[in-house]
Amino acid sequence: MTAPGGNVDPAELAKFSGLAGRWWDPKGPSRPLHDLNPVRLQYIERAAPLAGRFERVRVVDVGCGGGILSESMARRGARVLGIDLARAVLDVAELHALQTGIAVEYREMSAEALAVERPGGFDLATCMEMLEHVPDPAASLAALAALVRPGGDVVVSTLNRHPRAFAVAILGAEYVARVLPRGTHEYLKFIRPSELARWGRAAGLELCDLAGIGYNPLTRAFRLSADTHVNYLAHFRRPS
Repeated sequence: MTAPGGNVDPAELAKFSGLAGRWWDPKGPSRPLHDLNPVRLQYIERAAPLAGRFERVRVVDVGCGGGILSESMARRGARVLGIDLARAVLDVAELHALQTGIAVEYREMSAEALAVERPGGFDLATCMEMLEHVPDPAASLAALAALVRPGGDVVVSTLNRHPRAFAVAILGAEYVARVLPRGTHEYLKFIRPSELARWGRAAGLELCDLAGIGYNPLTRAFRLSADTHVNYLAHFRRPS
C-alpha cells in the first residue's frame, strides 16, 4: 500500500480546489456531479442499503469533495465520514452541512492514512470519480478494501479507457457542451473494468457487479445501464 498521504497529485488537488466556491451550484462547473448524484445513490442503495435495521450503517466517502454524495447518504440514515485532501472543498462541505443541518463528519486525510488508523472500521466505503485522478489507483482500492469490515462493501465509479469515453467525457463534455472545465480528465488515466477487477482481487475483494451510466443530454438525466464503455460503477465485497 502507498505510504499514508502519498498517493496524491498536487495538480489534481489544485484543479478541484479551484472549483470549491461553486461546488453546490447545480448550474456551475460541478453540475455533472449534481446530475450524477441520484443514479450513484440508487446504485449504492442497491448494493448496500444505507438504512440499517438495528444500528446506523457506517460509511466512509473517499474523495468526498464538497459533500454532495456524503450528505445524500446521511439523509438516508447512514453515519457518514467524508474524507478529502483538498482543504478548500472540505471547508465548503462543512459549511453546507452546517447550513442544512445534515450530520456529516469531514476530515482532511487520505484513504491510506485512514486505513491505518481505522482498519475495518466501516460497513461501506464509496469512492466516486477519484481513482482516475490519483497516481496509484490500485493502492487507493487496496485502502478502500482495508477500510471495510469483513463482509463490508466497496462501491466506486470511474471512467473506462475506451474511445467512446474519450469522445463523450473529454471531447463532448469539456470541448463541445462545456459542462466540465477543460483539462478535468486525462484519457490515459481512465481505467478499464478488467484492470479495476484485477486490482480488486489483489486487494482481497470480490467483484459483485458492474453497471454503466447512460446519459440523455436533452433531459440531463443519467440512468443505470449495461453499457460500461464510458462511465461505470463497480460493487465489491470484502469476504467474511
